[in-house]
Amino acid sequence: MSVLIAIPVYNEVGYVRGILDRVRQYADNILLIDDGSTDGTPEILEELQGPMGLDIIRHTTNMGYGHAISESFKHGARKGYDWVITMDCDDQHEPAHIPTFMDAIARDDLDIISGSRYLNLDAKSEIAPADRRAINMTLANEINDRFGYTLTDAFCGFKAHRVSAMQRITLTESGYAFPMQLWAQSSAHNLRVGEVEVDLIYNDPNRTFGGGLDDSVHRLAHYRQVLAREIVNANAQVKLAAVKHPASTNAESRCRC
Repeated sequence: MSVLIAIPVYNEVGYVRGILDRVRQYADNILLIDDGSTDGTPEILEELQGPMGLDIIRHTTNMGYGHAISESFKHGARKGYDWVITMDCDDQHEPAHIPTFMDAIARDDLDIISGSRYLNLDAKSEIAPADRRAINMTLANEINDRFGYTLTDAFCGFKAHRVSAMQRITLTESGYAFPMQLWAQSSAHNLRVGEVEVDLIYNDPNRTFGGGLDDSVHRLAHYRQVLAREIVNANAQVKLAAVKHPASTNAESRCRC
């Protein structure tokens, strides 16, 4: 199985060099998506690209987290990778967990292997800002009720994705609500989903979301709105595919809408 490590980067001048050094201990194939950084990150990436053999996609303006993740899947498909592992560049995803994902990939029984910071709850769960933990729990429960999943972490960006499975679904959400679209699409297309435990790390709980999402009430409402929209969209896509290709498409969605 060929695996690409994909890391969206936006103004991570203080972290990017150290993260790449640690990722290189576990993987050689690394893609950086520089999403319009303005803080010196592009210069560091240019310096490291040759010596580290990095693939780099550069955006002149910020296109959004979800856009960067979707772009990594397209890049993985173009380059012939079987899997894409996504992780953040803010030192809140521990590269030492990459072998955990590799082991799960080797079992070859899932399409999305999602990191969970809450798979085994203990006192450390208090590290997470209260509003973020509450929203995560609320939406994980709603997703599980709707789709029959058993997620404990709805938003962790540390994930492994089977590239062929990602080519079956439609991912257009560019912002932080991207996971809502991913879970709705995954359910509608009957993708196999599981979790592995990763560390719970919050280096800067005061980091902002932007776009009005720093208000927790607004953020939860926005995520729910995207989830509801994507349930409708995903099921419509599956029904249309069933009409066009009745012999090869399972028209039944797992969504209980």
